[in-house]
Amino acid sequence: MEPVVTVGLDGSPESLAAARWAADEAAERGIALRLLHAWPQLVPEPTRVPAETDQNAWARHLVRSTRTELQERHPNLSVVEALVADDAQNALLQAASDAGSEMVVLGSRGLEPVESYFLGDVSMPVVVRSVRPVVLVRARGTEQEPPSRAPSPGVVVALKLPGSSDDLLDFAFRTAAARGVALLAVHGKRVPLPADVPLAADADEPMTRQARNELDAALRPWREKYPRVSATGSVRLTGPAEAVVRAAEGAVLLVVGRRRHRLGMAPRLGPVAQAAVHHGRCPVAVVPHD
Repeated sequence: MEPVVTVGLDGSPESLAAARWAADEAAERGIALRLLHAWPQLVPEPTRVPAETDQNAWARHLVRSTRTELQERHPNLSVVEALVADDAQNALLQAASDAGSEMVVLGSRGLEPVESYFLGDVSMPVVVRSVRPVVLVRARGTEQEPPSRAPSPGVVVALKLPGSSDDLLDFAFRTAAARGVALLAVHGKRVPLPADVPLAADADEPMTRQARNELDAALRPWREKYPRVSATGSVRLTGPAEAVVRAAEGAVLLVVGRRRHRLGMAPRLGPVAQAAVHHGRCPVAVVPHD
């Protein structure tokens, strides 16, 4: 199977925002886009029932109208329609495991105090179980997401030091190269000082020197592999989750990692990925790695 970006469609504003982001990404990478809508009650094709009683009519309209809009934005984009008679979670995980799958893109809901801990019945299981990166995209134009006036930092990737993941950096650099934007690698390092002790202006130097050296070493081979990507590193004296979410304000994409779950262990997200998924305002890619 040729390389493909898969986006899940359910008719919500979030899924349409995800489809637009996925189409842009597929076009930039020069690969195909797959529009996937899964519903267990889909009738096997071809259907011979009258249009007014066709159970698949809404599903076909959703996929075809989305395809029409996206190909107006990207006339040369190869778009594949996929109507699947299956549970959405199963269908998306299967799509992620297909040969040629680059990523799965899903819509993500808002940031109300209660909603911030729930992405719905489909998104979270796919994020924690997918064998390929999953990108979550929020619908724009809401009161919870005011437009950013600050310059975009491009692609932001969260790095844990030492031991950064090749899968994580490869995905981040490839995306930055395809989009023609800069890359910012962020490592958060909390300062082990009591709250009532003021931090001198230059006190961070010995605390961050080793982290900066490790960050530069992690980025060096990827800078050589992607010489056109302007890649910088940033060590921030705050908690890793806070450092990453703040750095990604207005970013094209925030890339975070997720450990592949071992046999017998429940899949889960670490604290940085949790914070990015629930509180990041830009699209967030969760990349599985060893």
